[in-house]
Amino acid sequence: MKAVVFEQFSAPLRIQQLADPTPEAHGVVVKVMANGVCRSDWHGWMGHDTDIQLPHVPGHELSGVVEAVGKDVKKWRIGDRVTVPFVGGCGTCPECHSGNHQVCDSQFQPGFTHWGSFAEYVSIHYADVNLVALPETLDFATAASLGCRFVTSFRAVVDQGKTSAGQWVAVHGCGGVGLSAVMIANAIGANVVAIDISEDALNLARQLGAVATVNAAKVANVVEAVAEITRGGAHVSLDALGHPTTCFNSISNLRKRGKHVQVGLMLAENSTPAIPMSKVIANELEILGSHGMQAYRYDAMLAMIESGKLAPEKLIGKRISLEQSIDALMNMDKFEGAGVTVVTEF
Repeated sequence: MKAVVFEQFSAPLRIQQLADPTPEAHGVVVKVMANGVCRSDWHGWMGHDTDIQLPHVPGHELSGVVEAVGKDVKKWRIGDRVTVPFVGGCGTCPECHSGNHQVCDSQFQPGFTHWGSFAEYVSIHYADVNLVALPETLDFATAASLGCRFVTSFRAVVDQGKTSAGQWVAVHGCGGVGLSAVMIANAIGANVVAIDISEDALNLARQLGAVATVNAAKVANVVEAVAEITRGGAHVSLDALGHPTTCFNSISNLRKRGKHVQVGLMLAENSTPAIPMSKVIANELEILGSHGMQAYRYDAMLAMIESGKLAPEKLIGKRISLEQSIDALMNMDKFEGAGVTVVTEF
């Protein structure tokens, strides 16, 4: 198969011909039809993820067709249209038994713990636990764009933030994760304030339902700006970027008993941000993480997509080839362009 490979962290990636994968007894091989280019892949390439062993094939936002099936798999057949969460569960540990596959004790993460989907084929483990059937009405590019950013935002807004209609939600950072959160929070009736330093990103956030925007490069104090717009602070606030400044602002702009959800990864030099703990204690704030979403929770999200309440296809920016994905991945830290870039040519 053709795949994008890196043999050293931060070194140039290149296309290689590799042996086609074979399915584990509990797994399947998926022919990749679309693959999202995500900043988490950039973190992995930079060496920020200790799970990665070299040489490595990145990629975790995928959709495709089942190509081969392991002997113990019961639910899936060759030809099934599928996607998969970026965090897969083993199905047997205490966390999986409690329904929390997203924090499985023995996680399977394509593109991190195992080779991923910047390739023509990818091996998926524990298929009966982790695969998600795609509706015929959902195209592969849109399905791939769900795999990390959209599902993580859905869990952050709905399950972790427990956002309800009429609440104020602040979204710090309007890349793929943040724009997904804007759309989802708006769909469930929340009032969204989007914060970014790019006017293009803020314009797109308004198109997706944000009732107000804040350009962090143009206001004196982001926290005060959000507090004024929301008349006292956000009920739920997300750091969708993963930076000490956005994390601090997200916690600080909450009203009393508000919830901060950390969605953007905080890695390397950003891994220990300052937290206004005196405000957390005095105002009884909640600080929550959001790490993927279980396969069985996709049904609720897919139902909202099929009914038209959510339109993730609006988040797709460029559609590119596997060869073009190398430059796209290596330049993820430059935040060029708005929307989600998806590989659709292999």
